[in-house]
Amino acid sequence: MDLLTTTEIALLIGGVMIAAAFAGILAGLLGVGGGIVIVPVLFWVFTFTQLDPDIAMPVAVATSLATIIATAISSARAHHKRGAVDMALVKRWGPWMAAGALLGGAVAGLVDAEALMLVFGSVGLLVSVNLARPKTLVLARNLPKGRAAQPALAGTIGTVSAMMGIGGGTLGVPILTACSVPVHRAVGTAAAFGLIIAVPAVIALIVAGWGVEGRPPLSLGFVNLVAAALILPISTALAPRGAQLAHALDAKWVKRAFAVFLAITSLRMLWTALG
Repeated sequence: MDLLTTTEIALLIGGVMIAAAFAGILAGLLGVGGGIVIVPVLFWVFTFTQLDPDIAMPVAVATSLATIIATAISSARAHHKRGAVDMALVKRWGPWMAAGALLGGAVAGLVDAEALMLVFGSVGLLVSVNLARPKTLVLARNLPKGRAAQPALAGTIGTVSAMMGIGGGTLGVPILTACSVPVHRAVGTAAAFGLIIAVPAVIALIVAGWGVEGRPPLSLGFVNLVAAALILPISTALAPRGAQLAHALDAKWVKRAFAVFLAITSLRMLWTALG
């Protein structure tokens, strides 16, 4: 990588820190997971430093997931204090979600950047449309009761979330609310999903990235420790504040504003992948 000027370094650090602040608040406020902000910011930060995109994308995904471990703990604890985490569902879905996350992390470390960008852009665009809806989409009165249905849902959430570098909220919240789970309970439960997804996915990405040439300095596998150290204190500190806002505010307009941001980000990811 070429050496950066002092101004460029300051801009990159500032951009990562601002993304971390939004990530922490959004993790608690909307349950969408901070990774939906962190991954594209880190990807563009790393490519700005002339890092190969095929390295930049898995590093962004892995680093985002590493920060989600702490953010998910902080956010889930805040929601649990308010009785908003369905622990029975977390225990029931946990093993399947963790297995899916392990698979998704392994795949993210092996496929090229374009594949990860296509997954991120496509799912992100669908999530932005769902967030912009005036009413919560409800498809069923209860979670599916078939023997394979809930494990399949949990495994899919784990796999796709790990490939995108996000917590369980981005997919978990709309799926739970579509099955008539109250939104505050869905957000709180999805915060706990984030921890179940992030830990096995990070392990898989550390192993997949071990010894790979061209990674940024101070990286453990595909996890960049410098970026994680910048993001973690800010996102972890602000996640409980987001949880407080979730229980105090009507998040309708916040959701719509974020939907616009996410749509633009996702379209740019798709454009980059297909361009």
